[in-house]
Amino acid sequence: MSSCNDVDSSKATTAEATKPKFDLTVAKKEIEAANQNTSDLFTKHDSVGIANLYTKDAKLMFANVPAVVGRAAIQSVFAGIVNSPVTSVKFETIEVFGTEDLLAEEGKITIYIKDKVVAEEKSIVLWKKEDGKWKMFRDISNKNTK
Repeated sequence: MSSCNDVDSSKATTAEATKPKFDLTVAKKEIEAANQNTSDLFTKHDSVGIANLYTKDAKLMFANVPAVVGRAAIQSVFAGIVNSPVTSVKFETIEVFGTEDLLAEEGKITIYIKDKVVAEEKSIVLWKKEDGKWKMFRDISNKNTK
């Protein structure tokens, strides 16, 4: 006997089988690679490249200044930083939490002028996929005091 509630589960099973399973370890490696790219762009003084690592609707929230929204505003902030005496920035991913839709990264930032550490910061970055790549969606950091 057949019921009107029978569902063809083979289609759902096939779709689920072909969809890659989300792996937080792989996502963390992708975030670390994106951070290395950000660091490389700082060294090259490429504020446009840095801004393109953010989503279109991203928000940058640095300490003691108003938040800025969108790539153009973010590019303007980074143009000031890359044209300052800062010569390099190192990003360290401490931990990543989340799902295939949204990741939260706890991180450490070290800022250099030449070979001298001039600031250390802690950060939280929310990442989301845009055009198939993890991009920064919300970015907040502040300095550690010594």
